[in-house]
Amino acid sequence: MKKLFIAALLFVGVASFAQEADQKPSREPRERLTPEQRNDKQLKKLTSDLNLDANQQTQVKQLLADRSAKAEQFREARQVKKDGNVKPTAEEREAFKKQMTDEKNANEAKMKAILNADQYKKWTSIQEENKDKAREKMKEYRKEKNE
Repeated sequence: MKKLFIAALLFVGVASFAQEADQKPSREPRERLTPEQRNDKQLKKLTSDLNLDANQQTQVKQLLADRSAKAEQFREARQVKKDGNVKPTAEEREAFKKQMTDEKNANEAKMKAILNADQYKKWTSIQEENKDKAREKMKEYRKEKNE
């Protein structure tokens, strides 16, 4: 009788876990935007957040276009290596990190030249908020993945 009772509890436990896995809410698929659409959307957001004038808008638009073009080049180069099943060496990874850091610093310098002091301060605080949000989302994602 004990064995039957333990087997029944085990069966109920396994069945409840199986149902739980099926009922996890799936992420909503995000809309796919072209690079130009993404740049326009980001420009509109920056314009409203930082009160950019027309001259600043054109400069920021050009900066966003350059940045997305470079990002696309990085993505394509990385995809070529990935398709060839070639793992980057430690030196290549360090070189890539340095290149990305240099790109980021150059973009920040350009933004500082375009924006006035108050706008730049607000822009940097927005960047920090976005980093924090990304970290939180990554924590949630990792937590979901481990469950």
